[in-house]
Amino acid sequence: MMARSLLITDCDEVLLHMVAHFQTWLGEAHAIDFAFETGDFASALTHRGSGRPVTEDRVWPLLTDFFRGEMHRQTLVPGALEALGRIGEVADIVILTNLGDEAHGWRVEQLAAHGIAHEVVCNQGGKGVPARAIIERHQAGRSVFIDDLPVHHASVAKHSPDTWRLHMVAEPRLAPAVPKAEHAHARIDDWPTATDWILERLASE
Repeated sequence: MMARSLLITDCDEVLLHMVAHFQTWLGEAHAIDFAFETGDFASALTHRGSGRPVTEDRVWPLLTDFFRGEMHRQTLVPGALEALGRIGEVADIVILTNLGDEAHGWRVEQLAAHGIAHEVVCNQGGKGVPARAIIERHQAGRSVFIDDLPVHHASVAKHSPDTWRLHMVAEPRLAPAVPKAEHAHARIDDWPTATDWILERLASE
C-alpha cells in the first residue's frame, strides 16, 4: 500500500488568529499596548501610562496567562477549516504547536470548538526534530510543513530536508512586516491559494 502523505501545521497565525486577540487582552487586563504590526515582538509591548517597554522576562508569563485563560478569544483563520477538509482527503494532518504539555488539552478542546479534530503535538524549541519524529511515526511518503516563524523552517530544513516548507503569516496586519523565511520553499498567507500549493506537493513524486 502506498504511504499516505502528511501535513504538519502550526496553529497560531496559521489556523487560528492569536496576536490581535493577545493585543486586545493586554490592553484590557494590563494596560499594555502591543504594536505587533512592527514585526519586532521583543520591543512591541509597552506600558500604556509611561510608554516604557515591557521587559522580556514579563512577556513570556503574559503569553502563558493568555493561553491559560483566554484561548477562547482566538478566531479561525478564513479558509483554514475548508482547506484542512480538502487536504485531509489525501493526507494525514498533525498540528505541531509550541505550547507546554499542560496546554495540550486546552489546544485540543479549542480546535475542536472550531471544528478541527486532528492530532495535536505540543513542543518547545525548534520544530525540526519533532517534525521528523512525526513523519517517521506516520511513515509518510511526502510531507508539507507550515509555520509562521522562520526559525522553525530553518529547523525543519536541517532535520527533515525532504519536507516541503510553506511560510504562512495569516494575520494581515502582521504579514507585511515579516519577510519570507529563508528556508521555506514558498510564502503564501491565505489558505485558498496555499491549499492548491500544498495538494500539488503532497501529490508529487
